[in-house]
Amino acid sequence: MLIQSHILSPSVSDFSHGSHKSRKSPCPVLRLASSRFIHSSWCKPSHVLKSDAVRGKRHCQWTYSNNVCSGTENENHNVAGMLPRRRKNFAVVFSASKGQNLGPNAEKKREVVEHIYLVKAKKELSDEEEKDMLDYLYTTQYQMGGIVAISVGRIADQNLENYTHAVFMRFHRKEDLARFYENPFYMKVLKEHVSPYCHESIYLDYESEVDDDILHIFRKGEEFNYGVEFVLLVSFVESAFGPPVEDAMASFGNLTLKFPSLIVQSTQGSNFSLCSKKYTHAVVTRLRSLEAFELFVGSSEYKDMWSSKFQPIVQKTLSIHFPVDPVGSELM
Repeated sequence: MLIQSHILSPSVSDFSHGSHKSRKSPCPVLRLASSRFIHSSWCKPSHVLKSDAVRGKRHCQWTYSNNVCSGTENENHNVAGMLPRRRKNFAVVFSASKGQNLGPNAEKKREVVEHIYLVKAKKELSDEEEKDMLDYLYTTQYQMGGIVAISVGRIADQNLENYTHAVFMRFHRKEDLARFYENPFYMKVLKEHVSPYCHESIYLDYESEVDDDILHIFRKGEEFNYGVEFVLLVSFVESAFGPPVEDAMASFGNLTLKFPSLIVQSTQGSNFSLCSKKYTHAVVTRLRSLEAFELFVGSSEYKDMWSSKFQPIVQKTLSIHFPVDPVGSELM
């Protein structure tokens, strides 16, 4: 069964231009005609984690080991230390919007937190079970504020690790991601509507920046209504951290700027998730269409960049893409 993917962004009033205060979404709890997998990992400020380290550690391990899918990474994480020993975080946005007039805020940036979640659904999952799971998962975003944008869909290409569905989420800040992770309604959905239907997952979070413009922050407007989400997860060899990794990531970002007719936006960053350390970096690129995606990854420029900048220092990678369609009219 081929399932179309969807995007949905909260009301712009949740994240008013120039303000960092989060508000609850005005939308009621909804059931969608088509929804998608949602998941998140979290990271709290050090002064909070220091006081509840034991509870946080137990919560992290229980959620991802028992409540979501068996087979999820179960590392013994040092939650009391907040973040793992972090290398320099790459928080970069490359926007190639065609003919977009950003006005006086063109040079300003807004910090955001981005989340990627990939899942392996069980082969015996029925259409009804899948719809039930996706409906409940997609509804969780209306239980709290802080979610800036979502794109979710069925992975269109075969990948070595056999992941079937992907979620990309954007939050205002880390605290919003933490609240989403601990939301009671969300926890119940994971236990009752996700665990029975999937057997493995991977997730990571990273900080990035976007142009301080409503359309780019919320991924709103005609350019973001349709397209393809290209997700690249990378684990660099330890010896390459520093200038080689910085150069590789910057090269990817700079390359996206050369294809404004193909690419709408590209963000990237280093993974800060405490519960999933399989990959060190992530890149999410929104392309205008499937044809645009194929032209970009098939270009000689992309192949040359990969062979010269990434291949010599990469330990492992995972590359997936999924189509995106709007669902605003499907809210009931």
